[in-house]
Amino acid sequence: MSVLIEKNSKIIVQGITGKEGSFHTQQMIDYGTNVIAGVTPGKGGQTHLGKPVFNTVIEAVEKLGVNTSVIFVPPKFASAAIIESIESKIDVIICITEGIPVKDMITVKSKLENSSSILIGPNCPGVISPGIGKVGIMPGFIHSRGEIGVISRSGTLTYEAVDQLTKIGLGQSTCIGIGGDPIIGTSICDAVKMFMNDENTSAIVMIGEIGGEMETDASKWIKNNATKPVIGFIAGKTAPAGRTMGHAGAIIGGAEETAAAKMKIMKDCGIHVVESPADIGKVTLNVLNSKK
Repeated sequence: MSVLIEKNSKIIVQGITGKEGSFHTQQMIDYGTNVIAGVTPGKGGQTHLGKPVFNTVIEAVEKLGVNTSVIFVPPKFASAAIIESIESKIDVIICITEGIPVKDMITVKSKLENSSSILIGPNCPGVISPGIGKVGIMPGFIHSRGEIGVISRSGTLTYEAVDQLTKIGLGQSTCIGIGGDPIIGTSICDAVKMFMNDENTSAIVMIGEIGGEMETDASKWIKNNATKPVIGFIAGKTAPAGRTMGHAGAIIGGAEETAAAKMKIMKDCGIHVVESPADIGKVTLNVLNSKK
């Protein structure tokens, strides 16, 4: 069983008729992902990219048994789109949208905690299980099938790590871009737990950033529970204190939120820490070879 996406996952695209939604839906279909429908309010009954369009998520669930949704909806309406999927009992919700107001995400987080849904994002590249499906905006051609699970707050660094892994012959089981906003659905620790329980994953690459406590929380869990090696990198070593660096969540608020502090905690918890992003693939290969 794969993490989050299966060959038989029934996927809808919320915002399928928009420019971003159309482009990336076609990319997902071309990759072989099982996209079965789209949702755009007011356009129900139409067909787009060869897929039926519904007015609401619940309609798609009732008529087609949909269990996974990816959201390409403008920031102003994105929280309502996420909540609609939560209330429709969608299993996995992946929100690509960037710039959702924090107050909107507080409402979403509250709804999520009382549901059975898993939310990836927002402000993320999505999820890909190479050879099985991609739900999001990742470039499929750099990925290859294998046993490395990749977790990242940064889309760009995800692609860099994956490219390195693929080039040295280390394929990926699943890659999860969790997003760089202050309030997101799935934390690094949540994703680590998924991979630790995944029989198709033999090692985990964890790419974090300055700001917040997610990497620290995950490291402490890994120290006490890890059954697989974890390779870790923290972006933002040269960031000045108090300044947001690219991601809204990447702002240092306390002494433990700097790159140096997080890297020390990770090392102390048994994670194989990479000093430079250029070495992620090489260190992963060395760790795996040392385990043989």
